[in-house]
Amino acid sequence: MRICLLCYRGNPYCGGQGIYLKYIAEELFRQGHDVHVIVGPPYPNLKKEIKVHYIPNNEYFIKNGKHIINQINPFDIFNPINFYEYLSTRFGCFSEISSFSIRAYLKLCELSKKISFDIIHDNQCLGYGLLLIKNLGIPVIATIHHPLYIDLQTILGKATTFENSIKSIMFYPTLMQKIVSKRLDHVISVSEDSKKQINNYLKVPMEKQTVIYNGLDRHIFRTLDGVKKKKGKIIFVGNVIDGKKGFLYLAKAMKNVGEEISLTVVDGGSPHKKGIYKHLKKFGIEDKIEFTGKVTNDELVRHYNESEIAVVPSLYEGFGFPAAEAMSCGVPVISSDGGALPEVVGDAGIIVPARDGFALADALNGLFSNRKKLKEMGKLGIERVKTHFNWQNSVNQMIDVYSKFIRV
Repeated sequence: MRICLLCYRGNPYCGGQGIYLKYIAEELFRQGHDVHVIVGPPYPNLKKEIKVHYIPNNEYFIKNGKHIINQINPFDIFNPINFYEYLSTRFGCFSEISSFSIRAYLKLCELSKKISFDIIHDNQCLGYGLLLIKNLGIPVIATIHHPLYIDLQTILGKATTFENSIKSIMFYPTLMQKIVSKRLDHVISVSEDSKKQINNYLKVPMEKQTVIYNGLDRHIFRTLDGVKKKKGKIIFVGNVIDGKKGFLYLAKAMKNVGEEISLTVVDGGSPHKKGIYKHLKKFGIEDKIEFTGKVTNDELVRHYNESEIAVVPSLYEGFGFPAAEAMSCGVPVISSDGGALPEVVGDAGIIVPARDGFALADALNGLFSNRKKLKEMGKLGIERVKTHFNWQNSVNQMIDVYSKFIRV
């Protein structure tokens, strides 16, 4: 098959969508397909045999004043798409997604003169440009990890003023996602819970969705010989300033756990953490928490292997890579019941109610007092990942979906 993947942010360090792109692109290529990727910055580092088409982005959302002017091409801002993106960002809209989709459409118009694609597979963009792409006569399928409505609800729940609420509503392109997703040929969701939420918020019929679990690279996420557990070490992997990740509930739990328990936070070097530090000081737990900043995969895997428990307290996850990564490294998981986490964790961990710091503390204290259960859960996690979360199996299922829509 000739397959074209779309992803508006392609680097694995920018989030789950970059990880997803890398592994499905490389597995599709490994299985013998001709894979093209149309991708926005930050760009991925894919196998050289995969044909990558880079889509630029002037990042107007984060630029102000003289920085919006391209020093090499000052009139670049008057390009219609660039001007739309600049103008919309002045009103607080996150138009990077819709702009990418239009640029992707123009790139596909150019490519389709030479290449006859069998399928277009979008990765969580859902921009208006996909509707234009459908007019090229190529089936368009999208993976939706979870609806942006869920992110918006989380932000609105924390908004303290009407102005902040309006800014949040302007930022998230939820209406666009709803309009576009219903009109695509098919949707791949990454969990049963995500499928329900896509149906609930985006009104995509259940019969137009197929659940295909994410995979995990067990060559990377594995147990390491010679690495010893650090007694009492627990690990949290995620963006601490993203309210959806539930970090503050874990911080509250740390007030009520045994003295020997310490928390390592791998947050990718998230900026703007002053508010978080204030909470840690208020709780009196700043000495029990270590922030690693950005780490390599090797360093992350070492942290997992040194940890006795991984905690995933998210309010919602469409899948939850940190839970699966920890399990693949043989680390028991304590997770919330947010979204798909119970599906991912299964019997390899303990599930507690989301937004409940006391329940997290009880689970941590209880599991640390049962060393036999700790070891059993670690083994169960490895087996669960091997069975359920395999990129080869995931891509095989994608090929089955593609085959139903290819026009012979």
